[in-house]
Amino acid sequence: MTKKPKQPAVKVPRSTKASTKKPVLLSGGNPQIAKADGDAPVQAYIAAMPGWKSDVGRRLDTLIVRTVPNVRKAVRWNSPFYGIEGSGWFLSFHCFTKYIKVTFLNGASLRPLPPVYSKHQNVRYFHIHEDDQIDEELVANWIRQASKLPGENLF
Repeated sequence: MTKKPKQPAVKVPRSTKASTKKPVLLSGGNPQIAKADGDAPVQAYIAAMPGWKSDVGRRLDTLIVRTVPNVRKAVRWNSPFYGIEGSGWFLSFHCFTKYIKVTFLNGASLRPLPPVYSKHQNVRYFHIHEDDQIDEELVANWIRQASKLPGENLF
């Protein structure tokens, strides 16, 4: 029996390997995205959100950018964060099994108050479930107010 000569291994550049690998979904379907600054990691997070949540993530991102054109974006703790340069972060969101939790980091100062309390005194939440109709005017109002408040420097 004769041995076949080994074929040389094809080397794939690291950047190609990383771009084809799908992010791991953590508990509740939240995408695991490495800590990074800029729009690209936020878009990677949104693209990896499962099912209906990805469409809602795109709508939220679009609404935030339309409401606060100079917004800064990043991924921290497997969640997209939005802030103002020099002022800090004012909003993030995160996937859970049955809803998306939108976090207003200084939400206790918003009027009207976002509906969900937090164990953190200044934080308020807004939950979005699959069949919810989002009041974009109200959410844009919260985003606008939140962007003008001193943000959180959570690095």
